[in-house]
Amino acid sequence: MARTSRPVAYGGEFKAERWALGLPKSQREIDAIHRAKKKLALARAKQSKFLAKRVAGIDPNKIDDPAEWGKIPVLTKDELRKLSTEEFYRDFCIAGFDRAVEFWRSGGATGKPLFYPRSAEDMRFMLGVAFRRIWPCIGATAKDTLHVSFPLGIHPVGQLAPRSAEMEGIATIWAGAGTTTPSEVQLDLILSLKPTIVAAMPSYALHLANVAEARGIDLAGAGVKKLLVSAEPLTEAKRAKLARSWGAAVYNSFGMTEGAMTSVERHGLGAMVAFTDLYFLEVIDSASGKPVAPGETGALVMTPLWSNSITPFLRWFTGDIVRMSPQKKSRDPFSVFPILDHALRTEGFFKIRGVNINHGDLEDFMFQQGAVQDFKGEAVTDAQGQDRLRLLVELRRGADAAETSRALVALVKRKFEQTCEVEVLAAGTIAQEFEKSVKAPRFTDKR
Repeated sequence: MARTSRPVAYGGEFKAERWALGLPKSQREIDAIHRAKKKLALARAKQSKFLAKRVAGIDPNKIDDPAEWGKIPVLTKDELRKLSTEEFYRDFCIAGFDRAVEFWRSGGATGKPLFYPRSAEDMRFMLGVAFRRIWPCIGATAKDTLHVSFPLGIHPVGQLAPRSAEMEGIATIWAGAGTTTPSEVQLDLILSLKPTIVAAMPSYALHLANVAEARGIDLAGAGVKKLLVSAEPLTEAKRAKLARSWGAAVYNSFGMTEGAMTSVERHGLGAMVAFTDLYFLEVIDSASGKPVAPGETGALVMTPLWSNSITPFLRWFTGDIVRMSPQKKSRDPFSVFPILDHALRTEGFFKIRGVNINHGDLEDFMFQQGAVQDFKGEAVTDAQGQDRLRLLVELRRGADAAETSRALVALVKRKFEQTCEVEVLAAGTIAQEFEKSVKAPRFTDKR
């Protein structure tokens, strides 16, 4: 699809006169940023009561030596989880609320969600550069209209996506997820306002497609050309289903509240590029803590270089499993950045009769079934007291319920070594249940 077309050409749009930080032209420029900004990041970490003892022995004059930098212990979510809210603001942060212009929700990764204070200096780069880069990276222009279905409210991406798009001259529709604007209303907006880009979590984009199917709406013919997804893992099976349902090219993106938007899929490349001038990104072996070779899989460690004036994150262990490798330099201005592949992690599983069924694997399997429009998976106990996998499915128009059910039972047996139950639901049943959730509760253990 359009993902493999040629990148949009840009000239001087990314120069510092227009943006807070222009695109680097070479790895040499990125290396120079690293030398200066890593030293500043270390200095700011030393101002933090929590971090100061961790970096007390680090020589700032040797900060470019990987061995010296590697002496800094990675900062984990478990360590922050031990801090109370008061301790976080008092001992970790290096400036008071008087410097903050807004607060970003941590997403709950540290247990009880924290709200990170962001200064005007931070926002100049986090919003004004990191998020703003999304749109030229996916080939969007001022001729586009963006429908935003990311959650609004305190979830940062829902606010930052449309704000950054407007900075690029793109018209925006701030719909939010179904908890803000009902999905049927969103579909009506898409049909009437005809946005060319929709931005949403993958699960909600699929949910909108399922609601459209239940209403008999040809979503693939609605005129949406590009679908930007973020905040959830994206498998190839899920990407393919989204592309079929929307008739649009799917662009993945990846970021974190401790930094900002970190990596975006480049139009014409078919892969995400990582903004290594905004962050010092390391891929390490989680067991040894040592760097892995380029292109090898490892754990991502991130140090923000331009947005640490209040929260001085240093060597933040993100918990993401990635691969990062350099691009071949070309005339594309984004070719200066490496490719980042966000490998998927096991987020959950059912253990049924001694067999682990990974939720991601099951989801991929179900999305590959052409007759299935939507589904839920449940772990249940049958009348004989045996654990079972139950699949509740909605079928595409014209699909034969009995034949599809028999085929699913056989395929699940072959794939997952389980005899499952299949229940066919009326179109729209699952959509009504998902409507009240920001993320679709697709898997439930009812045992």
